Amino acid sequence: MPATVHASRRRLVTSTAALLVLGPGAARAALAPTPRQSMGPFYPLELPLDADADLVRVTGRAEEAAGTVLHLTGRVVDIAGRAVEGARIEIWQCDAFGHYHHPGDRGSADPDFQGFGATRTLAGGAYRFRTIEPVPYPGRTPHIHVKVEAADGRRLTTQMYLEGHPLNQRDGLYRRLGDRARLVTVPVGPAPELEPARKSPAVRASFEIVLGATPEDA
Repeated sequence: MPATVHASRRRLVTSTAALLVLGPGAARAALAPTPRQSMGPFYPLELPLDADADLVRVTGRAEEAAGTVLHLTGRVVDIAGRAVEGARIEIWQCDAFGHYHHPGDRGSADPDFQGFGATRTLAGGAYRFRTIEPVPYPGRTPHIHVKVEAADGRRLTTQMYLEGHPLNQRDGLYRRLGDRARLVTVPVGPAPELEPARKSPAVRASFEIVLGATPEDA
């Protein structure tokens, strides 16, 4: 059988499989799922009492966290671009001095920084966090850990990175992603209007998270 016929059959099988996943009427290519990454050693052993979506202010503390405030927004969608509503989304990261709220971190973490926050996606799959711009610590480029748990059983743990940061290419976990690094790398831009009372202007970033088609490949 000619090679062109084999190639045509492969394309047909691939296209049919995509339509079965996306459903009838799928008119565009599937989105690339957000790549999985390690949860890392610093996921909280116990979740903080204050675990809301504002990591900059801790209930009962007079001061806000040190560092540049980052307004992180985005959406959780599936590979067809459909919103994943009601999903639990968690983030955790080091403080402005490179320390985690975790006994495995030998430093002293900023008591005015939650270090962990959680929320649920709203209409359109949207989510929002108020946190700080991530900073590097020995061996790692700036990053924020992200974990998503959808109601249908799909789970994803990944990490978000800052576009253009000079330490990205020195970070082994980042380099291991290869071309897929673009899926977890976001630009950060100024947003002084969001925190007009603060001495240092706030910044903003948007991170779209794409869950795979099944719990196994989310």
